[in-house]
Amino acid sequence: MTAHLMNRISRGLAGRLGLGPLDGPPPLVLVAHGSRDPRALETVRALLDRVRARRPGLPVRLGHIELNAPLLPDTLAALDTPEAVLVPLLFSPGFHIKQDIPDMAAASRVHTRLAAPLGPHPLLIDALHARLTEAGWQAPRTACARRETAVILAAAGSRDPESAQHTRHIADRLAERLGVPVVPAYACAATPTVDEAIRTLGTAGRHRIAIASCFTAPGRFASECAKKAPWLASAPLGAHAKMADLILHRYDQALQSAAVGHAA
Repeated sequence: MTAHLMNRISRGLAGRLGLGPLDGPPPLVLVAHGSRDPRALETVRALLDRVRARRPGLPVRLGHIELNAPLLPDTLAALDTPEAVLVPLLFSPGFHIKQDIPDMAAASRVHTRLAAPLGPHPLLIDALHARLTEAGWQAPRTACARRETAVILAAAGSRDPESAQHTRHIADRLAERLGVPVVPAYACAATPTVDEAIRTLGTAGRHRIAIASCFTAPGRFASECAKKAPWLASAPLGAHAKMADLILHRYDQALQSAAVGHAA
């Protein structure tokens, strides 16, 4: 979809909502979790720069759920526009998407539209595959090698069963791409853990195990999971080009959904 068409959609949406005219598209507010690891904020800022480079003229802002400034309420308070699209830098639905972000948005004067989480989507699978390849992944070439190879999709974890379902879908799509089993495992709050997944795969005769890091940025969870890799571990997805494309795709989807909903 062209930037011109997206501008038309956003202006039309503003009119239907009674928000007055807009000079341009509503801001994209990337909502990151936040981390005590300083590398995380550096990575997210690099990702924002990549998003901006892909869509010149689109206001792109950052807000955190916790631990880092700016916090999402402060970002929304600083906007001089009547609406914004929130794109969570999260891969699956869970408490943050269902509760934290909506509560923060509801307390703001800005009308917000919450985009879908990043997974599952082919662009996410592209990014996961690319990071594995950068780490040294090579598809097994023989039937024997395929029987010995597997991948663990390492994610943060959530107690929300819908979150686990989304992570399973991501793992299934990555398995289709790689041609070997991909098992989801978690750093906390859900099972199996990475250690448990490694033991289960080893019992099944799969000892050539790679870990695909389903994390947005370096941090404690990503580092702990990577250290457990029996073979290789990919880097967090970070500022990969496909991540920037996926963020913009989710933004466009949210705008389209809003325009269609108000036209119905």
